[in-house]
Amino acid sequence: MRGRLLLDWPWRTCLLLSDFITMKRASAPQTSQEKLTGLVERVTFFNEESGFCVLKVQSKMRAALATVVGSVPSITPGEWIEADGRWVQDRDHGLQFRANTIRTSTPSTEDGIRRYLGSGLIKGIGPVLAERLVNEFGTRVFSVIEEAPRALERVEGIGPAKRARIKSAWEEAKHIHKIMVFLHSHGVSTSRAVRIHRTYGDKAIEILMEDPYALARDIHGIGFRSADQIARRLGIPADSVKRASAGLSHVLLEAANDGHCGLPLHLLTQEAVRLLEVPEAVIAEGLAEQLREGRIIIDEIDAEKTAFLPHLHAAEREIASRLARMLSARVNYPPVNSLRAIEWYRERTGVELASSQKEALKVVLDSRVAVITGGPGVGKTTLIRAVLEILTAKNVRCLLCAPTGRAAKRLSEATGREAKTIHRLLEAQAAGRFGRNERNPLECDLLVVDEMSMVDVPLMAALLRGCPPRAGLILVGDVDQLPSVGPGNVLSDLINSGIVPVVRLTEVFRQAAGSDIVKAAHAIRQGVFRIPDKTEDASDFYFLERNEPEAILATLSELVQKRIPSHLRLSPTYDVQVLCPMNRGLLGVRALNARLQELLNPPRSGEVTVDRFGFRFGKRDKVIQTENNYEKEVFNGDIGFVERIDPVQHEITVNFDGRFITYDFDELDQLALAYAITIHKSQGSEFPAVVIPMAMEQYVLLQRNLAYTGITRGRKMVVIVGQKKALAMAIRNTRVARRFSGLLRRLKDLQLHER
Repeated sequence: MRGRLLLDWPWRTCLLLSDFITMKRASAPQTSQEKLTGLVERVTFFNEESGFCVLKVQSKMRAALATVVGSVPSITPGEWIEADGRWVQDRDHGLQFRANTIRTSTPSTEDGIRRYLGSGLIKGIGPVLAERLVNEFGTRVFSVIEEAPRALERVEGIGPAKRARIKSAWEEAKHIHKIMVFLHSHGVSTSRAVRIHRTYGDKAIEILMEDPYALARDIHGIGFRSADQIARRLGIPADSVKRASAGLSHVLLEAANDGHCGLPLHLLTQEAVRLLEVPEAVIAEGLAEQLREGRIIIDEIDAEKTAFLPHLHAAEREIASRLARMLSARVNYPPVNSLRAIEWYRERTGVELASSQKEALKVVLDSRVAVITGGPGVGKTTLIRAVLEILTAKNVRCLLCAPTGRAAKRLSEATGREAKTIHRLLEAQAAGRFGRNERNPLECDLLVVDEMSMVDVPLMAALLRGCPPRAGLILVGDVDQLPSVGPGNVLSDLINSGIVPVVRLTEVFRQAAGSDIVKAAHAIRQGVFRIPDKTEDASDFYFLERNEPEAILATLSELVQKRIPSHLRLSPTYDVQVLCPMNRGLLGVRALNARLQELLNPPRSGEVTVDRFGFRFGKRDKVIQTENNYEKEVFNGDIGFVERIDPVQHEITVNFDGRFITYDFDELDQLALAYAITIHKSQGSEFPAVVIPMAMEQYVLLQRNLAYTGITRGRKMVVIVGQKKALAMAIRNTRVARRFSGLLRRLKDLQLHER
């Protein structure tokens, strides 16, 4: 594809050194080995994970360009290669030189250097500047960058700042070079090698030699198995205590990713034995070491010894202790006569609250901390508006927040008051720290938190840490939705603990009752949903029966690309969201994103795209942030659109609801395509139109709360495409996977202590 960026990592400048890098393909011994040398004219394909490449090479041995297939850590047009292998006649691609060994070196001719520099290998140098550099310095350009960088300022377009950036990229490459050689010799892919260097810098080799398992703890995208592979290559035995210790930490980290705050000790041991394939005695030694180092904490929960990661154990204890202090203190504002306040609100706004809402309002106004829960259309927002109106009239300072940007925006629109994400309200800083805490609390008398089902244990602890001890706290959420992506089940635990008043709203009000989306959601929540036989009976909710995965895919594609946008006058990219039960499979997130990207935003001739970490990113692509980035102030689940790609500066700019965030190409492991996302990732968001594929191949995740959550994400239209059997299974399946946590027990103990 013309303009596609395949070769733009800054570490490729390491090849400017005189060293040769060799990477041998894992293949059977070859006979009749031949040698091919020449200049790389074009890189047709390069896979950053495996190093596999397809090259077009100008060789003196052939008049036409030779096709070379093999593996290298990196490759750039203009480089000189020496390849060992043999010529083969490929049935599909014709004559090829299949190399089992490829060695690369820097170009020595002006033309080669021009291609080399112009390929985007040094951040800040594109084809135009490469041409000027070669015209000025000829074949000496590499030594000028290395030894006399000030001379670069003689070239048009290079000032002191740009010269410094070019020199910095060069210096970085020298450090990376030996790291790359080391890592490749131990089976580490190029993309992961870049992440390792970004994290550890010049100490990467030292750290890996000392503790290769640090990779799994410190670097996003590198799991225990990869770290273990490196460790075994470095000579760490399978039954070492160090390996057992790392395996135990990994099991607990994986459990946290699945929503658990801890694991019963016997399950932890069982999973570690299965993972490491070593006797329990070795695991016991590793556990003892982890306990000595404070990396694991054992606590007794419901008479069962449970292992916790320290930060999750501390967060649970902190939630319980801070709630205890809040409940024992009086609020800053004077008591409110709820009956008079309700009458005052009616006279002031003309809004006549239903009897259930009046009773709920009394409970909230009379409570220090309160939980409001209920499904769509039951008046949660109306109740919050009334509370805010009444307390504001009493000069009560109110702050509103929600876990995601979209949820905060919705809350702001519904109440007419500013609402922020929890992270921005608490002034999130690097490494998960917050500027608002017990030493610098929020300036408010009442804090309202919406979409509480999304709040996990660490975030709840941070929220309570930043909440003034004498402030009121109202927690709003739908307990029937999926629990938080992160560890814990905070909303459910608070409700079940009995330590705070809970307002359950169940009456669906007239305006919402006309929506088939709302009707379907409540029917599913109650387990009485009847799958409609005729789609024309629905106004904003449809079920389209398709029994084969291929048919589901075809219908879904047509709905997103044509039918829904045409019917509702919506943008297929901006307004229609596909929600999937799972990531894998033909109807999973990854496969659907590839399909929808080709349909909605195919590559355009002349437009630059960049391939990274299994995705192709182009201008206008819909993307989602996959991890919290406190420095950029973008968080897991934020959805945006690619605004610009700069091939010279190696940067992508993404528009997140008017906030323009820039990513270096090496940071793109933080982004994924978002034409389709998981239902879990959609929590806290609403979309004009939602399409949900549902098939029996997803049976592992087909649960009532998943179907309920997916349906409640749609505002104007929801379409389920799939098998009746799959939807029926989801509605029947009320089993919610248990989350191991000590929070509920700690809250109940708090209640017993107060009694």
